[in-house]
Amino acid sequence: MSKTWFITGTSRGFGREWAIAALERGDKVAASARNATSLDDLVATYGDAVLPIALDVTDRVAVGAAVTRAAEHFGRIDIAVNNAGYGHFGVVEEVTEDEVRAQLETNVFGALWVTQAVVPVMRSQGGGHILQVSSIGGIMAAPTLGIYSASKWALEGFSQSLAAEVADFGIKVTIIEPGAFATDWGGASATFSQPLPAYDDFRNGTVAALRKAMAASAPGDPAATRGPVLELVDSENPPLRVLFGNGVLARAVAEYESRLATWREWEPLSKAAHGDVTS
Repeated sequence: MSKTWFITGTSRGFGREWAIAALERGDKVAASARNATSLDDLVATYGDAVLPIALDVTDRVAVGAAVTRAAEHFGRIDIAVNNAGYGHFGVVEEVTEDEVRAQLETNVFGALWVTQAVVPVMRSQGGGHILQVSSIGGIMAAPTLGIYSASKWALEGFSQSLAAEVADFGIKVTIIEPGAFATDWGGASATFSQPLPAYDDFRNGTVAALRKAMAASAPGDPAATRGPVLELVDSENPPLRVLFGNGVLARAVAEYESRLATWREWEPLSKAAHGDVTS
């Protein structure tokens, strides 16, 4: 039985790959992108199975209209994919208010507006599946990516709450946490703060070493995620969270083991902070 998808950020990256995966197996896709002409090739190849939509996800009214249009055009929305987003690079002291707001407007509010628009559609039809594209940066924070990680931590926070809130309506939520992939996330899609000279040594040392370590392993192939994402949406019991890519689990485990060790070390202080409630 074919499914109908609503995907943001389908001009490239994961959004493009997953749209192709869905269309190739006979599903229908409402494909959105800032520039709808970037979707012309999908329309030329798959015809009426594609509904191209020009959409800036930071525009809440436009998001609502796009979701309504997709639902009316195809009759339902089975899968919503919040893929639109980008990375911003800059140490915390460097980032400007405009840069922070722009990052959150796209990565957090854009996903929230789409989510709020599709939930009523899915609730009325008795079910659906929302895929939130997070990152390994939604689990841990790396130097110069603090604001990006803040956006993904926010996405993960409201998505975990959402999963519990909509479960009784038959709506499933999955947070996808990719590691390094050969997309243009760190290239054409990225934005950068004006560097402060005070951090030159830090960038040349700590940050350079971190990037060298990450570059030592080949990034994943976005096209290889087509099969796994289809398996997710076809699953009767999909996970709330799933990692994409080699080596991502090891990094996540190391992060949580470090947190647990610190919490345990400082547990006496934690208990002392509770106070004596027996008297």
